[in-house]
Amino acid sequence: MPDLVDLFVRWWKKILFIVIASLLLAAIVVLKKSKKYLSVATAVPASTFASDKGKIFNENIQELYSTLGTPDDLDAVSGLGTLDTLYLTICDKLSLPQYYHTNGTASRQDAADRLKKNSKIYKSEYGNLKVKVWDKEKDMAAKMANELMSQLQKMFQQIQSAGNIAILDGLLTKKKEMLNKVDSLNLAPDESRTSQILQYDKLINEYQLMVENKPPALIIVENARPAQYYDQPKILLTLVATAVLSFVFALLTAVVIDSKKTH
Repeated sequence: MPDLVDLFVRWWKKILFIVIASLLLAAIVVLKKSKKYLSVATAVPASTFASDKGKIFNENIQELYSTLGTPDDLDAVSGLGTLDTLYLTICDKLSLPQYYHTNGTASRQDAADRLKKNSKIYKSEYGNLKVKVWDKEKDMAAKMANELMSQLQKMFQQIQSAGNIAILDGLLTKKKEMLNKVDSLNLAPDESRTSQILQYDKLINEYQLMVENKPPALIIVENARPAQYYDQPKILLTLVATAVLSFVFALLTAVVIDSKKTH
C-alpha cells in the first residue's frame, strides 16, 4: 500500500491540474444547459364512498366513511400517468406542438413524449399524489402541472362513473321493456306492477344523481405555482461531485503509474 501523503506531495500539481480541468469542462457543459423551472401540484385521494350509490343512500353507514380516501386509492390514479392519452390531451389543450416547435406528421406525439419526459407523476411517501413538471418557462411549467392534475381528476372520475352509467342504462332499458309489455298486453295497472315501476324510478333517480354529480376522485391540496428559481441544472452540486470524482480519479491514476515505476 503506497503512502498516499507522500504520493500526493509528489503528484499534487498533476492531480490539481486534472481537478481544475475537469471543473472547467463541467462548468462549461452545465452553464450551456438551458435552465428549467420546477412546478409541483399536490392532491390527496377523495373517498370512494362518494362514488358508491349503495353507501351514499344508506343512512346507516354514511357516518362510517371519511371524506378522504386511503393512499392505496392513489395507485390507480398514478398509474394513469403512464398513459399517452393523458399527455396527448394536454398537448391539444395547451397547443404544445407549437410551443415545443415540433414539426412533421408526428409533431403531436413528439410533443406528448417531451411533456412526459419533463414530468413526473407519483405517490409520495406521505400518501399524496405529486405532479411535477420541469420547463424553461416557469409560468408554463405551473400551467402544465395544473392541467395534468386536472386531467387525471377527469379521467379517474370517468372510470368511477363507468359502473354507475352501465347500471343506469340497464335500469332504463328494463323499465322501458316493462312499460312496453304492459302497453302491448293491455294490462291493467295493479299494485305489484306499480310498485316495480316506482322502484325502477327510485333507482334510476339515484343512479342519475350519481352520474350527474361526478364526485371528485382527488382533493387538490396545492396548485402548482411558478417557481422563483430554476431547479435544473444543479450547478453547485454538479461542480462538487465533479471535484470529488476527478480528485479520486487523479489520485488512483497516480497510484497506478507510481506503482509501475517502482517495479
